[in-house]
Amino acid sequence: MKLIVGLGNPGAKYARNRHNIGFMALDEIAADHGFPAWKSKHQGVVSEGRFGSDRAVLLKPETFMNKSGDSVGAAMRFYKLEPEDVIVLHDEIDLAPGKVRWKVGGGHAGHNGLRSIHAHIGADYARVRLGVGHPGHKDAVPGYVLRDFPKVDAGWLDDVLRGCADGAPHLARGDGPKFMNAVALRVAPPRSGTGDKAPKPAKVTATPPADDRSAMQKLMDKFK
Repeated sequence: MKLIVGLGNPGAKYARNRHNIGFMALDEIAADHGFPAWKSKHQGVVSEGRFGSDRAVLLKPETFMNKSGDSVGAAMRFYKLEPEDVIVLHDEIDLAPGKVRWKVGGGHAGHNGLRSIHAHIGADYARVRLGVGHPGHKDAVPGYVLRDFPKVDAGWLDDVLRGCADGAPHLARGDGPKFMNAVALRVAPPRSGTGDKAPKPAKVTATPPADDRSAMQKLMDKFK
């Protein structure tokens, strides 16, 4: 079983913030796969369901971002899971908007939600890094991630969220590469058509008409 965590801040005030893209992804996954209603549990809200035969628990911590580890740690202990069973979806300012990356282990890169999770369960969990872009200066980051996505971002954001939902069954199996393939098919679908070039028309060579002149006629025509 996997514990799939989306990071964000609770409350309508933050619902469309860039920092809440992890919450948004989990909402899309739950809706697309028919998971039951969210229930308050483990200092967050959870929805337990299955992707085929694979059981998974979706968790949205309601501790606020910088205390996310409290909720993740509590859920992990309750379900008797290891860090390797945890997958965290979060906003990533070091990736361009619309880019998605799979990663296992490593540092928290200053992300307050990941920093808190590191403190509770260590670094050996998987992450889905959801690119939101960078404001250009580190001092502008807090205000940037706590602002809503502009309307112009609606297209790529919808593709990313639906891609995460498409790939969720692979998350439940811990298959990062297949998850990324599912996201890519939604974010950058292949061009329409078979990819085969149209066959070139056959080259037609004209056949000269048969020459039924006699040898004498040919000789006479040659000297005309």
